[in-house]
Amino acid sequence: MSTAISPRGSLLQRMPTTDSSPSSSAPSISASPSDTPRQSPSSTSLSSLGSVDEPVVKNSRGVLLDTYGNEFEIPDYTIKQIRDAIPAHCFERSGARGLAYVARDVASLAATFYIFQNYVTPETIPSTPVRAGLWALYTVIQGLFGTGLWVLAHECGHQSFSPSKTLNDTVGWICHSALLVPYFSWKISHGKHHKATGNMERDMVFVPKTREEYASRVGKLSHELSELMEETPIATATHMISQQLGGWLVYLVTNVTGHNNHHKQIEGKGQGKKNGFFKGVNHFNPSSPLYEKKDEHLILLSDLGLAITATILFFIGKNFGWSNLFVWYFVPYLWVNHWLVAITYLQHTDPTLPHYDAHTWTFARGAAATIDREFGFIGRHLLHGIIETHVLHHYISTIPFYHADEATEAIKPVMGKHYRANVEGGSIGFLKSMWTSARMCHWVEPSEGAEGEGKGVFFFRNRNNLGTKPIKLEAPSNKEE
Repeated sequence: MSTAISPRGSLLQRMPTTDSSPSSSAPSISASPSDTPRQSPSSTSLSSLGSVDEPVVKNSRGVLLDTYGNEFEIPDYTIKQIRDAIPAHCFERSGARGLAYVARDVASLAATFYIFQNYVTPETIPSTPVRAGLWALYTVIQGLFGTGLWVLAHECGHQSFSPSKTLNDTVGWICHSALLVPYFSWKISHGKHHKATGNMERDMVFVPKTREEYASRVGKLSHELSELMEETPIATATHMISQQLGGWLVYLVTNVTGHNNHHKQIEGKGQGKKNGFFKGVNHFNPSSPLYEKKDEHLILLSDLGLAITATILFFIGKNFGWSNLFVWYFVPYLWVNHWLVAITYLQHTDPTLPHYDAHTWTFARGAAATIDREFGFIGRHLLHGIIETHVLHHYISTIPFYHADEATEAIKPVMGKHYRANVEGGSIGFLKSMWTSARMCHWVEPSEGAEGEGKGVFFFRNRNNLGTKPIKLEAPSNKEE
């Protein structure tokens, strides 16, 4: 059976039919969690809390296959079942405990700098190559500690750091600004990502390319992709390197990997605006369609934080030398960006993960379209478990990280086979997964055997002849009708 693949615009705007939409007994299936479940404690919280049961859909779905060839079933459990399974104390937040972790990470950064600055010197280590190697190690260590601090600011944005919104936003703004992250700007767009995870039309980050978009990128037609079955390791490596070096900055500036449906912005700020350089779709411009008018003062406050940090860095470079500043701050900063991109990429990109069109998506399904991984001591202690407990985080993001392991174990029986984790190989396995996903996850399309609602479920396919083969499409006819 042949299934037509449409470009994202037509794919996402197609009207529900009796074949593809949920049954009439399932109203509001595509509603945002901001419209249906209980709201979070603050209007700008990133929490995706929900206490309203989402409807169960029992339409015909056909045979759905992930990239590995495993048969997939659409989740049908509810947010209420998830919440009810979690012990009450897991929802408790402690400002004192959160501040203690911030103090630990800041102290780690300061102690590392003090040790290297005072003991990795020509006087103590005459060998230039050895000294250079140790300073390279310094940048890696500081990058990990800096990423840990980034994660704590991320907790602040989700209001899981403490019960106080004022404390959360103050600590988050300071910590993220110190890392050249626009705190409120990111917080708002990231909150929208949590409310639409896995939604091909509304998700805010790592929205995969459709078949037609990928074909256009490589200079081919959609039907030709199934014929390009050859390994392209150089292309894969080039893409990975560019993604890890510049992915975070390009995302902030151009909204790359975010949705491009800005014309649907409710206040009309997105008319005529597209992702890309100088298009007004970035995290620094108050008039960006990523934000509503009521948020514009927060975007300016984020920019102020960046300006303060930039001023401090300028004076450090001017007084202590630009080469020193490069090693002390900017190389660790690039390491932080690398880990941030690697972590978020692997949380949402895997051969087993589905994506949904707007009519098939629900909040519960989207939250399950994430995966937990394992990064050993570094992940659990230096990075505060952000890698190991991400599935739980997408269901209830106000649970603090130090309760996330227990809460994750509590929801596993509810999720059953829909809970995904790849912990094989620990830290090495985590790093290997980057290569695996880069090779196997090029674009998404429906499964060849999909029926009814199943046509709105998309899985990764690739041009490397790996895993489930893309659907073979016939070349379009040149004959006039």
